[in-house]
Amino acid sequence: MRYDTPTLEWLVTHAIAALLSPLGIVLFIMLVAALLAWRQPLQAWRPTVLALIVLYPLSTQFVSDRLLGWLEPPPRDPAADRNGQAIVVLGGGTYFNAPEYGGDTVSARTLVRLRYAAHLHRTLRKPVLVAGGTPEGGPVPEAELMKQVLQRDFNVPTQWVEDGSHNTFENAQMSRDQLKSTVQQIYLVTHAWHMPRAKLAFEHAGFAVIPAPTGYTRRFDLTVLDFLPDAVALSDSSQFFRELTGNAWYRLRALTGY
Repeated sequence: MRYDTPTLEWLVTHAIAALLSPLGIVLFIMLVAALLAWRQPLQAWRPTVLALIVLYPLSTQFVSDRLLGWLEPPPRDPAADRNGQAIVVLGGGTYFNAPEYGGDTVSARTLVRLRYAAHLHRTLRKPVLVAGGTPEGGPVPEAELMKQVLQRDFNVPTQWVEDGSHNTFENAQMSRDQLKSTVQQIYLVTHAWHMPRAKLAFEHAGFAVIPAPTGYTRRFDLTVLDFLPDAVALSDSSQFFRELTGNAWYRLRALTGY
C-alpha cells in the first residue's frame, strides 16, 4: 500500500499560516516581552499587555464568528441557476485510522460538504466531481474516501475523482484537467468561509463558478459565553487568518502564473 508524505509546499504554507495565526502572533509578542524582561524589566509590561489585548478578543466566539462571517458570501440558492454542468465538492481533511470505521474516512468538515453536495445532486441531477489528494500523507486520497461516503451513505454516484491535488489551487487545476473542455460552468461546494479563496482558484483555472457554500457561521442567540475565552473560538479566528494568508498567496500565484 502506498503512503504519501506531506509536500514541502504544504508544510511551508501551513507553517507560515501557523506563525500568522493569533496564537503564533501572541507567542511572538510574549517572546519579545521575555527578552525585554531580561534586558529592560520595566518595559516588559508593554508587550505583555499587547499580547492580552490581541489574545482576548480573538478567543471569543463573538469576534471569531464575525471574522469568519466577513469572509462568507451572502446566502443564496445555487439551484436557482440551472446553467451549471457539474458539481465540484472540495475535500476538507481526513479522519485517519477511525477505529469505529476500521480505517481512514472523511473528516467532519468534509462530511458537511458532502452532505450538501448530495442535496444539490438530488435537486439538480448534475454529475459530481470529488477533489482531494493526500496533503497530510496517508494511503488513501481524500477524493477516494469522499467517493465512498457519497455512494455508501448518500447513494450519490461520483463521475470524476480528482485525487492528485494537495491544496485548493491544485484542486482547481487538476479538476480542469479531469473535466477538460466538456464542463465550463460548475457548482462549487465548500465551506462558506473558504469560498472566496476557492472561487478565486477555480476562476483562475478557467471555470465559470456558481458558488454553493455550506457550513455558514451561525449562532442561535448571543449569551455571556460568547464573550468569554474559548479554544474553539481561537481556532475559528486562526481559520480566518489562514484564509487571508491563502487568499493572498493564491492571488500572487495567479498574477505570476506559478
